[in-house]
Amino acid sequence: MRILLAEDEKRMAAALVALLKQERYDVDHMEDGASALAVLESGIYDIAILDVMMPEMNGYEVARRARSKGVTTPILMLTAKSQLDDKVTGLDSGADDYLTKPFQTKELLARLRALGRRNTGFHEDGCLICKDLSLNTSSAVLTCETTGQSVRLSEKELHILEYMFSNQGQIMTRDQLALKIWGYESEAEYNNVEVYMSFTRKKLAFVGSRVEIKAVRGLGYELRERDV
Repeated sequence: MRILLAEDEKRMAAALVALLKQERYDVDHMEDGASALAVLESGIYDIAILDVMMPEMNGYEVARRARSKGVTTPILMLTAKSQLDDKVTGLDSGADDYLTKPFQTKELLARLRALGRRNTGFHEDGCLICKDLSLNTSSAVLTCETTGQSVRLSEKELHILEYMFSNQGQIMTRDQLALKIWGYESEAEYNNVEVYMSFTRKKLAFVGSRVEIKAVRGLGYELRERDV
């Protein structure tokens, strides 16, 4: 799961990035509102954490503009502003949740898990489902319900399938996959995507699933049920 963190206070940002990475989230950090809005519009994020008081554009305005452009990414507003009117402003701007500083890390992580479940369509048991496949994102285990076979995924394989499971029926372009899996600060190229797609296909074949990753010429990749 990839998270956008928009926070200009360096110590707070460093602590949050470390915490989120420890919890196996991928994190892109932006220090001002304008930069946060620019990357948020890409649609590659599962959750956005926005500080309210940022240079160039505050968190309220980032949320408002993102929503006006059709961005549906769940937004958690993180701020020292704790008055009721501030919370109402944040929620009315398009935020899905509002957490005031100082906060307990357990509460932050619980709120992120709740927003993540809402955005990606987790099954009741905490897994993502696609046809006869069940993906446990906590243990990185992929299971085929038809064969009963399971396999553990690498970090990149997990992120690829998590993204594709959450966007079933859609074609994922190489650009989308590169940004989603490696992020804006990475120098990953198309061959990285193709290499890890090959690894992931082998895992699908190993568990004996009827689901496959199909290359769509000139467009990208999609999950598709194999013809029998």
